[in-house]
This record gives sequence, structure tokens and C-alpha cells, in this order.
Amino acid sequence: MSARAAERRDNDTRLATVRPGKIERRGKEARQSGAAHANEEARVAEAKSSREPGRRPAGRSEATEKREAHARQRHDDPAAALAEYRKRRDFARTTEPAGTPSARRDRGAGARPIFVEQKHAASHLHYDLRLEMGGVLKSWAVPKGPSVDPAERRLAVMVEDHPLEYAAFEGTIPEQEYGGGAVMVWDFGYWEPDTGRQPAGGRASDKEKSKAPGVRAAVAPAPEVDPDSAVEAGALKFILHGHKLKGSWALVQMKGRGDRNWLLLKHRDEEAQPGYDVEEEAPDSVVTGRSIDQIAADARGGSDGEK
Repeated sequence: MSARAAERRDNDTRLATVRPGKIERRGKEARQSGAAHANEEARVAEAKSSREPGRRPAGRSEATEKREAHARQRHDDPAAALAEYRKRRDFARTTEPAGTPSARRDRGAGARPIFVEQKHAASHLHYDLRLEMGGVLKSWAVPKGPSVDPAERRLAVMVEDHPLEYAAFEGTIPEQEYGGGAVMVWDFGYWEPDTGRQPAGGRASDKEKSKAPGVRAAVAPAPEVDPDSAVEAGALKFILHGHKLKGSWALVQMKGRGDRNWLLLKHRDEEAQPGYDVEEEAPDSVVTGRSIDQIAADARGGSDGEK
């Protein structure tokens, strides 16, 4: 078996490990899923509007409805969301997954949405935060990595959506390919919307705005808005249940910096660790225990040829 085929097999095996149903259960049970909550609220809103024909439910603008319709369209067609991802890669050369419809079906309707934080030694070392939404992994490149210190604000650049199978990818991308370099599964687990931190009316509070200078005064997701719509609106608050990253976080789009530039913030909660450098203290793979240099060295040992 070639080293490339062995790497694909190992990544397939890791995918089963990464699925939230298989990981070690830590912390409290997740709150009811945001999707279930959104469906219930939508039914209530629809019932109200049916009693008052032609009237839009209170607190919902035409722009909000358009954003949600766009998010639903992407959710129903994850293949379209992966078009940019596939266009950038030659799957005859890279062992990165192309993405298959079966991966979405295998997740099941009641599965908790996964997240993965990958360490990526491309032209510059950085981290990639990926959150499962709408059958794909919404992705942000975080140049300095996540910080568990609430005083730190980290740039997070939105990149193309990735397939669900990418959550298990640990290995190397050929140097001549897009993003060439070693990739590590630095942390993984499941995530949920932090509905407890959503301010009334769905708008970012003055206190929240003051914590993040330069962040646009975006419409934050109200409890009835699903995560896709929250991202469309430019503010997502969420809880991570990982091995290294836990507790409440926020992704907030920056003002006047284009659509791709966001800030990743750690909320002040029991999982916050002021002054702690989680990248320095826990640098290795949560799946294999390898360092980024070991992953690259393993590739140099024969990933492009026969063992």
C-alpha cells in the first residue's frame, strides 16, 4: 500500500473518532440545538402572521428574511458551497477529502455539530477554525491562533467552506498545491449556539461593542435565528466543547474591513484563562500526539511514493 493510500485510510479512521458521538463526554450536556429552537420559533411566528395577513412578524425586516432564505438555500445544497474548495484543489495530487454527500447523511438529523481547530504550516503557520453548518464546515483562518484570554482579540479571516470529512484531515498537502504544508488536528469536539448570551432584540449590546473596538455594529443573532443567519448578519456567539478549547466564544465581523475579516473573542466565563498561552502549552495533535514537525517529517519519509 502506498503512503498516500495509507494516509487516506488513516484520515477515514480519524473521521469516526472526531464525530462528537465518539469523543469523550466532558462538561454539561449541550443545550437544545439552535436549529430545533429556531424551528419552534418559526412555527410560532408563522402562526401569528397567518392570523394577520400581509403583516411581517415583529422584529423581522425584509433584509433579515432575505439573509435567512440565502442561508437555507446553502444549507439545502452543500455541494454548491464546496465549489470554491474543489476548484482550488487537484485531488489526484492531494489527500485532502473532496467531500461526499454520504458524509452529510451519515451525520444524522440529531447529531451535534462538530468543530475542529487545525494547525496549518503553510507559507505561514496559522490555525483554522471550522464549525459545522448547513452540511459543510464554515472556516476561518486565525493567523495567531485562538486565545483563551478574554483580553486578547484574534483576527479571523473567513475562507472557503470545507467538507465535513476535513475535520479528520491530518497529514500533508503537496507544496505545489493550494495551502501546501503540514496540517494537524489540534483540537476537536462539538459546538452549539450560545443562546444565553443573545441580547434582547438581536442587536449587539453597547457593552459588547465596547469590548471590541473596530467591530461593526452588526445585528447579532436573536435566539430564533439559526447559525447560518447569524454569520450572514456578522455576529455569532457559540460554545465549544473541545479538549483544549471550551466555553463561550464570539466571531464578529470587523467594520470597514470587507466581508472576510472577523475577530475571534473568548468570553469571560469559567473556561477563560487570562494570561495562558494554550498554543504554547498544548502544541501537539489531539488525535495522534504528533507535533507539526513530526507530521511534516513523516511525509518526507515517503508520502509521495511506495513504502
